[in-house]
Amino acid sequence: MVLVSGSGTNLQALLDAATDPAYGVEVVAVGADRPAITGLERAERAGVPTFVRRVGDFGDRAAWDADLARTVAEYQPDLVVLAGFMKLVGQEFLARHGSRTVNTHPALSPSFPGMHGPAEALAHGVKVTGATLFVVDAGVDTGPIVAQTAVPVLDDDDVESLHERIKAAERSMLVEAVGRMAREGFTITDRKVRFGRE
Repeated sequence: MVLVSGSGTNLQALLDAATDPAYGVEVVAVGADRPAITGLERAERAGVPTFVRRVGDFGDRAAWDADLARTVAEYQPDLVVLAGFMKLVGQEFLARHGSRTVNTHPALSPSFPGMHGPAEALAHGVKVTGATLFVVDAGVDTGPIVAQTAVPVLDDDDVESLHERIKAAERSMLVEAVGRMAREGFTITDRKVRFGRE
């Protein structure tokens, strides 16, 4: 199961990988918080069921979160991937799906949490940044780390050029890690994520 809010480039990387039976992953559904986005079109072209749950269609954020949690549960996913999903999931969603929901962040966590990781990395003058895949918790980009990939910061980088290179590295990391999580399973002990079943 993949949740998206925009163009769905990470989703497309997962859909492409899933066409190979050896990858061991099936995208069972794609959900979004907005209608008429490219991410939904990508899913529909791939023949994957889609749904939309807009926050504004519910009385409050908690009601939206509870409905999203119920809808995701209907598809019985082994893993939920937030792929550019620009809403924070809440208490009900985390209670039902938190231990198997992952998200990416365009920085090497715990550095530069939030929406401006590449810009903050540049402003801070770091020489290496990257992307992180983590298990979602109640914080902002604070969950246990599944995988990380490093991206050098070049002298002539601006935010856009750096972010584009991070996104390319992020897609590769996401595809590899999600495949391993699906094929091998994973455990979380003391914030350490390990591939394989106990």
